Amino acid sequence: MMRVLLVSANMERMNILPLPLGPALVAAACRKAGHDVVLLNLMFEGDTQSAIQDRVVVFRPEVIGISVRNIDDQNMADPKFLLPPVREVVKTCRSLCDAPIILGGAGYSIFPASALRYLGADMGIQGEGETTFPALLERVAKRAPLSGLPGLCLPGEPPVDRTFASNLDDLPLPEPGLWIPSDRGPSEFWVPVQSRRGCPLDCSFCSTAAIEGRDLRKHSPETIAAWLEQLASSGFTNFNFVDNTFNLPPCYAKELCWNIIERGLAINFWCIVYPKWVGSELVDLMTRAGCREISLGFESGSNPVLASLKKLFNADEVKMVAKMFADAGIFRRGFLLLGGPGETRESVEESLAFADSLNLDALKITVGVRIYPETPLAATALAEGMIRADDDLLRPRFYLAPRLTDWLPERIAAYKTSRPWVM
Repeated sequence: MMRVLLVSANMERMNILPLPLGPALVAAACRKAGHDVVLLNLMFEGDTQSAIQDRVVVFRPEVIGISVRNIDDQNMADPKFLLPPVREVVKTCRSLCDAPIILGGAGYSIFPASALRYLGADMGIQGEGETTFPALLERVAKRAPLSGLPGLCLPGEPPVDRTFASNLDDLPLPEPGLWIPSDRGPSEFWVPVQSRRGCPLDCSFCSTAAIEGRDLRKHSPETIAAWLEQLASSGFTNFNFVDNTFNLPPCYAKELCWNIIERGLAINFWCIVYPKWVGSELVDLMTRAGCREISLGFESGSNPVLASLKKLFNADEVKMVAKMFADAGIFRRGFLLLGGPGETRESVEESLAFADSLNLDALKITVGVRIYPETPLAATALAEGMIRADDDLLRPRFYLAPRLTDWLPERIAAYKTSRPWVM
């Protein structure tokens, strides 16, 4: 058995108050493997250095894991690079003990080599940590060679190819007391829930494949419903499904909703909906299961731009799906992503008029598209000379159609002035 300190380094709230689901899942897996684990969430610590020092001095960890949730805030106008505070967390841990420091998390997984260099940790794990981290702990305990572990990244070496759990039910789900603060009211949180991982879609700008892979893998609907029931019995009623697309595949989404309904859970949840493959039966089941809000990432109202972004839906399908949820009384938060390849002034105006026609409850507009490694967008940006082949893209870089550079930000600012529901 080893003493393991897991640190959730995220201190950015952005749109919601996030809870550290990823580190909690790794902590649950390590406990299942017999290790003594403490999870420190820096989100709720006013003095992070003192909080880390207190845990290290008292707990005396033999291994420290640090979770990196976000790299930046994806704001082209005034980008905020979020890794300097994480580097300070690494330095603080290093100054207090000689335990090996291991990085992980969604943000880290997109940039395994460059983030490791920048943050100065000993190693990192790309992708799912529930299997690799306990295996790594076993090798550290035995002083065995570390190379060859799936997803492990060592300084100066390329990451080892990852493996993914095909059945998520093989991985334990965390108890509420492990990761949800007990000194705050349950209504303060939208507890994150992940029922599926991976995404078979291939949107040109998306980083999901780097984090979760392309194969869609699932917990059984019964497992997720039972976990929700456990959380609800602890007083939590608000949940956020962080699945990349809640409605894919539709048969799974329906079965999950049925399991929630049959357990009689009085919960509220919001989720991300892909605006295709949605029918009246699914909308009805989602409503009955407690869905109160959806995030509708339609990105554009121009069909040529949607094709450029490699979306599989068209504007008419977006309008149909938006109306179905409106008729069900579900709050609809839309997202526009403007300025990508093929965008013109005409397509922007088409998208803005389209967004108006949807009568959404809220709309988030992003100007410029964050470029992530190994995506079709990165290849386009490289071909157009926007980035160099040796640019690791760790510091935020954005694609904005050259002819829109000066016009688009001003146009969106003007659009927002008479629409208070637009962010």
